[in-house]
Amino acid sequence: MWQVNITCSEEAWKLYATEFKAVAEKYECEVLTSKKKPDGTRIMAYKLMDVSDAEAFQEDCANFAGFASDFESL
Repeated sequence: MWQVNITCSEEAWKLYATEFKAVAEKYECEVLTSKKKPDGTRIMAYKLMDVSDAEAFQEDCANFAGFASDFESL
């Protein structure tokens, strides 16, 4: 199992939330956490079973300006 960690600014979320959600739906993933900090920053974590999907999801997230992502083994 793999965890993809994603953070983004409030502005980036306002611009790309719809597109990000569409990307997330492409993968068989489970939302582990989704938090909005007081400054508007979003922190999300998704669980994926396949390392190839985790890598691809992480790369797709990096295409959105203001999004940062990484992945790790669970």
